[in-house]
Amino acid sequence: MEMKVRKAAFAGRFYPDDTKSIHAYMEHFLENEQSKIKMLPANSAIIGGVVPHAGIMYSGYEAVHFYEIVRRSRQRFDTVVIVNPNHTGNGIGIYNTATYSLWETPLGTLENDTDFQDALNLPAYNLAHDFEHSGEVQLPFIQHFFDFQYKIVMITMNVQHVDSAKILAEKLIDASRRTGKKMLLIASSDFNHYDSFQTGYTKDRYVIDEILKNNPEGVYSAVKKHQVSACGFGPIMTLLYVSSLLSTNPSITLLRQGHSGEVHPSEKVVDYASFIATCDQ
Repeated sequence: MEMKVRKAAFAGRFYPDDTKSIHAYMEHFLENEQSKIKMLPANSAIIGGVVPHAGIMYSGYEAVHFYEIVRRSRQRFDTVVIVNPNHTGNGIGIYNTATYSLWETPLGTLENDTDFQDALNLPAYNLAHDFEHSGEVQLPFIQHFFDFQYKIVMITMNVQHVDSAKILAEKLIDASRRTGKKMLLIASSDFNHYDSFQTGYTKDRYVIDEILKNNPEGVYSAVKKHQVSACGFGPIMTLLYVSSLLSTNPSITLLRQGHSGEVHPSEKVVDYASFIATCDQ
């Protein structure tokens, strides 16, 4: 059987194209943020998180919080599911997986979890992923920080709505139960785009407040009412629905909030925030 490989499309653009530089960036983020990374309570089970997907030189400071917390927790997951928005418009229907067997980065390959993906029964359409950065940017972090055996499933969310998020959450829970695989869910999203820091911060807080209340409908309303250009609000809502399906009292924690102007000063910035979703074990 032929192994179809999705080659790295954004190495050298959103993250370095050589192993040494990728690891150096990861260690730089970790060293810079080490003292601010939160420790989970001993009885916390990780459900997933929200992680940004800009060029890692910009949003790695937020992303590293989630990945290092997972690493420190020593919790193990069979399947890492990445749900990301569709920036290209290349997609069929509401969501798309892909038919690739392997996903390649300069750090090596990650294996697609075909059993889990088959259980999801979502339409596969490779073009939805071929030129999409928001899933791929997560892969070097996963490879650097996760030292357990896992496979991945990549899902591009073409339609971001309350209903599509709720249905996807139900499908993810069902696939996890049917396959007997423990899932870690990563919602890939940046926050407000191309406003001043002050304007973006104000807009983002409307959405962040609803995330912290685990209120997916509130997230959708805040995005629409306040015109918040958070590109992955659909994946975020999906994570919140999954959290509520897995626990009657999930906890959503804001890990770090920042913006591109902290790295490259500008009047117009892109905002980033990372979160972790947990429940009692």
